[in-house]
Amino acid sequence: METLAAGMFIDWEQLTGQSKFVVDMVSVPIFSALAGLITNWTGVIMLFAPVRFTGFYVPGLKSLFPFLPRKLQILPTFAPNGVLGFQGFIPCRAEKMASLIVDKSIARIGSIGDFYDQLGPDSLADRLARSARPEIRRLTEEVIEKEHPNLWRSLPDAVKETVLQTVDDELPDISRRAFEKIGDNIDELLNVKLMTVNYLRKKPEVLRDIIKGMAVPELRFMVKIGALGFPMGILLALWLSFVHYSSDHVIDHAGPGAVTIDLPGPISDIVHFVPAWLWVVGGAALIGIFVNIIAIKVVFEPGEPQPRYKYLWKQGLFAQRQHEAAAELSQMLSAEVLTVANFANELLNGAGGDKTVEFIEEAVSEEARRILGPLMTIAENSFGVVDVEALEHDAGSAAVAFAPTLFYDPDFNREQAEKIDAFATEKFRELPPEEFGEMLYSAIEQDAWLLYAHGGLLGLVVGALHILIFGA
Repeated sequence: METLAAGMFIDWEQLTGQSKFVVDMVSVPIFSALAGLITNWTGVIMLFAPVRFTGFYVPGLKSLFPFLPRKLQILPTFAPNGVLGFQGFIPCRAEKMASLIVDKSIARIGSIGDFYDQLGPDSLADRLARSARPEIRRLTEEVIEKEHPNLWRSLPDAVKETVLQTVDDELPDISRRAFEKIGDNIDELLNVKLMTVNYLRKKPEVLRDIIKGMAVPELRFMVKIGALGFPMGILLALWLSFVHYSSDHVIDHAGPGAVTIDLPGPISDIVHFVPAWLWVVGGAALIGIFVNIIAIKVVFEPGEPQPRYKYLWKQGLFAQRQHEAAAELSQMLSAEVLTVANFANELLNGAGGDKTVEFIEEAVSEEARRILGPLMTIAENSFGVVDVEALEHDAGSAAVAFAPTLFYDPDFNREQAEKIDAFATEKFRELPPEEFGEMLYSAIEQDAWLLYAHGGLLGLVVGALHILIFGA
């Protein structure tokens, strides 16, 4: 019998004294398991790393790029000006992934008004008042003196003290009215989707940590399930043996007592239409693809428990872990994205920032008019016309300028994050399992075909390596 279980360097049948069947039944499953594990391990890495595009310039690529199919152009392997490299699928799609996180998660657990209520506007107002109190006298004096320096300097100390004390006493109410105005108009002042997308687009590493943090067990499982390549390799080895022992060449040269499989002519032609080496690399490629598909299916499908005859595993692993994953997701969102600092930044500097400033200035101006009214009467009688509008505007501007010193305070943000965390955790746990699992599934599903292609290519490499070592 001709020896086919021989690589370029070693004749394994002669070395081991075993038949090709035994050599294949040992080597093919081991190589298939390695193909599955390496495929899934590198596939998980490719989801997240590198966070920033890493590559090098390729001459001529810039001219060639416009002629590539659209499916290739959107791969995370190309950068402008002919740069070839790679960026993790999730960081590369940061804007799209961030939008999905909002649509599939944040938008489903509450409106922006609900989040604003969880922050406790009254407690925010009181905190702002306490923080501002040491500076309020200085701010008040600066506001009045800026517009009417002679007036303020000419007032008796007793009148000045009365004005400053009144502002100090009224500060909590002033602050609360300002936050009430913001709360009444929060839907038009704050776009949580735009805020989230802009933030995560600028910080893809945060997006990576969110996705990775809420799915650590599932990602580990996706790697481990690559070991399914072993039983698939047994099936491949059996098929390769069937093809080998049914070939005309083996049958014709078989000695007495040799094992052969005699197939009818038409069936033999079909079975042997594909050469043995192609069965090896093709089978390894299919195993690389299948272990990826199975990993994703087992993790995410189905959302609701199903009978065993539909799904052997009954329910997707991520959906089974909803209670725990909800807490992890909420913690990440409350600590990194849905923070007081981000809300404040969007309110003051976002698309509706001008309106926010107007509402704050309006609320403060109303209070300034009431508090400074007696002073204005004295001033008009003694000094002539007083620009009340300018005073009110400056008072509001001073309040707006001071607010960030509170909202961006790390300790204060940590305190408020606990409230958002508790609220979001409760809401995420109430979501139907299918909707909850869709958050992570949507993030991976977008580029699933790339993972499958990656598995197929690695399978080809492993199959070729097997041929090199053990022959066809």
